[in-house]
Amino acid sequence: MRIGIDVGGTHTDAVLIDGEQVLDSTKVATTPDIATGLGCALDQLVDREIGQSLQLLAIGTTQFTNAIVERAGLSPVAAVRLCAPAGRGLVPRMGWPLDIAAATDGGAYVLSGGSLADGRPVSTVTGDEFDQLVGELMATGTEQVAVAASYAHLFPEVETTFADRLQRAMPGVSITQSHELGGLGLVERENAAILNAALRPLALQVCAGLADIVKSKGINCPLFVSQNDGTLAPLQTVQRFPALTFSSGPTNSIRGAGCLTGLRDAVVVDVGGTTTDIGVLSGGLPRTSHRMVEVGGVRTNFQMPDVVPLAIGGGSIVNLEAGTVGPRSVGHRLMTESLIAGGGTLTLTDLAVALGRMSLGTAANLSELELNRVHQIDVQVSAAVTRAVEPMLPSTGSMPIVLVGGGAALLGLDAMAGHEVRCPAHAAVANALGASQAEVSGSAECPVQRGGSYGQALEQMTELAVARASAAGGDPESYRVAKIEELAEPYSESGGYRLRVKVVAPIAPASSSPP
Repeated sequence: MRIGIDVGGTHTDAVLIDGEQVLDSTKVATTPDIATGLGCALDQLVDREIGQSLQLLAIGTTQFTNAIVERAGLSPVAAVRLCAPAGRGLVPRMGWPLDIAAATDGGAYVLSGGSLADGRPVSTVTGDEFDQLVGELMATGTEQVAVAASYAHLFPEVETTFADRLQRAMPGVSITQSHELGGLGLVERENAAILNAALRPLALQVCAGLADIVKSKGINCPLFVSQNDGTLAPLQTVQRFPALTFSSGPTNSIRGAGCLTGLRDAVVVDVGGTTTDIGVLSGGLPRTSHRMVEVGGVRTNFQMPDVVPLAIGGGSIVNLEAGTVGPRSVGHRLMTESLIAGGGTLTLTDLAVALGRMSLGTAANLSELELNRVHQIDVQVSAAVTRAVEPMLPSTGSMPIVLVGGGAALLGLDAMAGHEVRCPAHAAVANALGASQAEVSGSAECPVQRGGSYGQALEQMTELAVARASAAGGDPESYRVAKIEELAEPYSESGGYRLRVKVVAPIAPASSSPP
């Protein structure tokens, strides 16, 4: 048995499954401190006997994304860039929104180092440079450092060597290396490292809180957290790389849609309380976006799911006179502020109840609504969702569209652009189900020279990726190769490339999983 939980902006959804069978599910209001809502959801699903029988508990949370968006709970970070004498014209955090730049500002330092595109060193950090940096970091009491070197995604040794040296000089400092998070693009990779470092102290608190609340319910199984690629990570990984949880909510819903329908390829429309997220299930995993991704107004190159968000959800505020929906939402206050709850705010959920699509709250409170205007808003919402879905559909052939989320019943879409539309059972908790069914992953990459042995390199990188998935709690006997990439090395005199292999594996039996 497993439990999957997804902490959204409006609701915390939880599901208890045995194999592929859904035994029970619940939906509670998300609380400002996620532990309270999480504990309430667990109380409704788990007794002590079940708690002792669980194989794992998987949680998806938006807390780290919210911290970036709201500029709350962030720590100052010293941004150390290794690329001088080049790269001085664009300082770290240039182009950031002023508020988040200030919230994470722990200084910016540009030192010698880095690599050229072919791996040759640009320069080497001098002893004077290093000593001066350490002195300034100690004087300012710096606890978080983000290190980024040019072309470190291809040649990470520059970053790892420098980080080891800095760690020896400052044993208490926490260091994020950019090559562990991003790919091509020094500035975007550096930005990702800074955001991750700014979240690390918060991650320690959140992970400790999650572990405490789970333990207090008599649950002793391994605890995992959803990542943005649709796989799971143990708490130790999330403490180091909280930024990898960005956009994990939509990935959980996409995975959940596949679990509920048995489909491996589909467009997934996840209707939540605040937004509707539209993504693509491709080969059983969320399709990855190849665009630069902005998180809180900061450009990064995280591997994020290809998701289109719409400011349309169950809590979206409706103005019948003006004929508008959103973008403002009552969010988790839906069952206190909406008309059906006795409040004074007209929401999209109120309209769905008036149209007979949902049975919720007190429908009599909607008796004075003009149905003609309600229908006009309904047509308007359906058209907006259809416009957002159409670019995600294949140019030829057909692809099913799956409606999930607590607000799936809001949409009156029987068919869309000639494609089949499904709304499966348990669609309201697809996000929690997706978390419970996710696997762990491992990746490895190496350079391959022109004329080198591709087969040997592929075998070695697959073995290394499997070992890393196993270290994260996966079953090394049941892995599958999810992605093989050949990344060109521009301007390389050898004409070589980087071979990257990613594997996914189901969670190993509890006895061999990490705590």
